[in-house]
Amino acid sequence: MSKMEKLRNIAIIAHVDHGKTTLVDQLLKQSGTFRSNEQVDDRVMDSNDLERERGITILSKITSVMYGDTKINIVDTPGHADFGGEVERILMMVDGVLLLVDAFEGCMPQTRFVLKKALALGKKAIVVVNKIDRPMARPAEVVDEVLDLFIELGADDEQIEFPVVYASGRDGVATYDPESTPGTDMKPIFDMIVNEVSAPEGDENAPLQILFTNIEYDEYVGRIGVGRVTRGTVKNGQAVTLCHADGTQTKTKISKLYMYEGLRRKEVLEARVGDIIQVAGMNELNIGETACDPEHIDPMPFVKIDEPTLSMNFMVNNSPFAGQDGKFVTSRNLRERLFKEVETNVSLKVEETDSADTFKVSGRGELHLSILIETMRRQGYEFQVSPPSVIYKRDDNGQLLEPIELLMIEVPEEYVGVVMERLGTRKAEIKNMGTRDDGTSHLEFLIPSRGLLGFRSQFLTDTNGNGIMSHVFESYEPFKGDLDQRTTGSIIVHETGESTGYGLFNTQSRGRLFIGPGTPVYEGMVVGENPKNEDIVCNVCKKKQMTNTRAAGSDDALRLVPHSQLSLEQCLEFIKNDELVEITPNNIRLRKRILNKELRMKYEAKNK
Repeated sequence: MSKMEKLRNIAIIAHVDHGKTTLVDQLLKQSGTFRSNEQVDDRVMDSNDLERERGITILSKITSVMYGDTKINIVDTPGHADFGGEVERILMMVDGVLLLVDAFEGCMPQTRFVLKKALALGKKAIVVVNKIDRPMARPAEVVDEVLDLFIELGADDEQIEFPVVYASGRDGVATYDPESTPGTDMKPIFDMIVNEVSAPEGDENAPLQILFTNIEYDEYVGRIGVGRVTRGTVKNGQAVTLCHADGTQTKTKISKLYMYEGLRRKEVLEARVGDIIQVAGMNELNIGETACDPEHIDPMPFVKIDEPTLSMNFMVNNSPFAGQDGKFVTSRNLRERLFKEVETNVSLKVEETDSADTFKVSGRGELHLSILIETMRRQGYEFQVSPPSVIYKRDDNGQLLEPIELLMIEVPEEYVGVVMERLGTRKAEIKNMGTRDDGTSHLEFLIPSRGLLGFRSQFLTDTNGNGIMSHVFESYEPFKGDLDQRTTGSIIVHETGESTGYGLFNTQSRGRLFIGPGTPVYEGMVVGENPKNEDIVCNVCKKKQMTNTRAAGSDDALRLVPHSQLSLEQCLEFIKNDELVEITPNNIRLRKRILNKELRMKYEAKNK
């Protein structure tokens, strides 16, 4: 066994919005990765359009920097719990982790989740208390919270002795002691990585073994496997045997071999044990599979990814407006796209149903599924989705189990009452409660996953946008009983046509509207929310009759209340079991499963 002393592999893990990508920006800049005159965007690692729009990391990405004569491979991971599968598999490629914790918010649900996975795999953790420049920052208290979390998660003696560095990713400075020595650059973090993270170990003369943990696509060379050389040396053009998850084997050849150099791929002739590489030429490769020397077949076990907790049905669009926007509209198009997604998105599960036009898609949460939906509509797909529903299990005794989430909420004190009242009706149990130095209340709950469906928009309304909530899967527990579903009804369109100002003016007194005048609508489409728990049918296409008779005051200007523009996530939260969301490249519409009013009434009467 030998050590690759001039190489370090490290992942950056943290809760969402704690500054991972911004910190990586500074590490890239201060390591000399960019030319002095090179124009570089903020959050350069968030290359995906959706990542830039939403300000979150969705896909794990790898870069490398040179610090002195040491090469450091850095993996930027997602912070949102719904993309935890990205974090779990990427930890197999690294020898240590930088655990980022916000100097004000402290340990949040995803901090617990990612740290638990890292400790279970025996990874060395360096704690970076980030955003020390924030008002009301409390770095000393946060370090104590992190220590308590390490102990709670069962860290061993070596892991508990974690080194700490304090940083401001935005300002590009880090220090070992913010009280006495203000930081001037990121050198303390570089030094900590080199000194504290162990160099990769392995026998570079042993038979080849590569574990693949990610897949990328290139329009020129096709499918590219991303993995780590765990044993031996790999050469460009080398013949290997690919060991698949189902136990079968395929003989193949490495046609192109790449390594990371900054943000770019660089073609190389060979790579040694410990190197993170990209390989082209393996068209049958899937995530979690091993490439071995043909004379020494020895597949590696892959990390077990947590099961999905939420599912929804993806269906072919059959609305009256079907096929007007989309490029891919058939069940064959939908099937191919969903099963292609499963190859790279290991947390996702796709199953065929009794209907050829319907597919059951299961994921980690609403955001996980909504990102897939948004990506597909931007690619030209047109389809419908059902409301999200949680995935139940049964234990050995046949008892029904449901997923439970750890929910953390930060709200001003005056909103605590209304938040606790709302959560009480959703079967939430309070676990912890405290007050920050600035008077903000910190609440922790254990709540069924189905209790969170539709809660976020209600929470933001109740707190006037002042609340912050985050949650992560905790465990499966016995079924908590029935929950009150949405207590409001829908405003449904009476006939196909185009909405008019006159029709909407007469409808707006019945509830909140989702559309404005001049919007094409069809019978059975949902265009608003009725505050009463019943659906009502309205004629939003009604036009004012033109006559010669005029009376004083009868022709006053129509004043429409501004309508609510629902986002994709809000649409998924809003719909009931008898409703669907129609997704097209240009439109997101709400509709009833059964469009005709008489047929709906017959169905409801039959199923009472």
